[in-house]
Amino acid sequence: MPSPPAHPQLLYIGCYTAEMGGEGVGITAVRRDPATGRLDSLGVVAPTPSPSFLAWHPTLPVLYATNELDEGSVSAWAVQGETDLRPLGTSPTGGAHPCHLVVAPGGRYLVSTNYTSGSVAVHRLGDDGALGERTDLLVHEGTGPDPKRQERAHAHMASPNPVGGAILVVDLGTDAVYRYSLEVGTGRLVPVGPKIHVRAGSGPRHIARHPDGLRAYLVGELDATVTAYDIDGLAGALHERGRVASTRLTGGQPSEIAVSADGRFLYVANRGPDTVSVFTLDADPPSYLAEVPTGGKWPRHFALVGEHLYVANERSHAVVGFHLDRDSGVPQEPGNALEVPSPTCVLPAKSL
Repeated sequence: MPSPPAHPQLLYIGCYTAEMGGEGVGITAVRRDPATGRLDSLGVVAPTPSPSFLAWHPTLPVLYATNELDEGSVSAWAVQGETDLRPLGTSPTGGAHPCHLVVAPGGRYLVSTNYTSGSVAVHRLGDDGALGERTDLLVHEGTGPDPKRQERAHAHMASPNPVGGAILVVDLGTDAVYRYSLEVGTGRLVPVGPKIHVRAGSGPRHIARHPDGLRAYLVGELDATVTAYDIDGLAGALHERGRVASTRLTGGQPSEIAVSADGRFLYVANRGPDTVSVFTLDADPPSYLAEVPTGGKWPRHFALVGEHLYVANERSHAVVGFHLDRDSGVPQEPGNALEVPSPTCVLPAKSL
């Protein structure tokens, strides 16, 4: 008897809207076929200004987005069906151009990073995941050697330890990774030791944790590198293990970085060359395997979903899917493309 057909799944796509020079109008829902990787748009399900980054609540069907604006905010929706999203509030982040957000373990607080202001905001979450008051706003100070990109702090990402402990906040402008504990009762961020200085002028953007909880990989947007670290305990101290180029092509400005679920491979998107680089993690530092064109321009983000990789090509207005070779981990061409205006983030759906 033949196997039953695989059930389609969903992706939610963030974007830039006119306020940030983009052509999108809000969050788009996309149905994917897990067998073929094919994508079909279900349309815009949450009109909202520049939802450039998306995240889920860890235990509830609640979707969050940054509104990357001069006066930044975060928004929330209860997902009641594939295309049925009920608003759960919008709240100011207290800074300019929030570009990343994440719900801290335990599901009680949302942490967002304001890029232009170089600050980190915390919002309390209700039992239903709705946005509550802002409980903290912590502003970084400092500069880096690049006068155009590092004239001040530029907080770019917050990465909580899934099992508790320090939240790592990556700051492109100060070439540093800050460590904070989050007080459960007050929602305040408390520094955990001194900030961790990284290579001057590297412009750290995002960090990817290995599933073993003992390793992490930091991508430098300004020098197109990946630095491998050991993570020391719940305090989140980072100890450098090695450093490699994110691309073998010129003009790279890497964006997203991620480790495969089985911990075997590392992926990096490179804007400029418009590629995804693949590294094996059975060596130290990561060992370059291959580099594949993304099928578009300016890959701002990607997601690993099952046996596929989906890339948000912001400037060519398309999300492109690639099948991943099970043995090598390398994306296979040609990819399946779906037109989406100014896509900036790809988020797999939660089970509803």
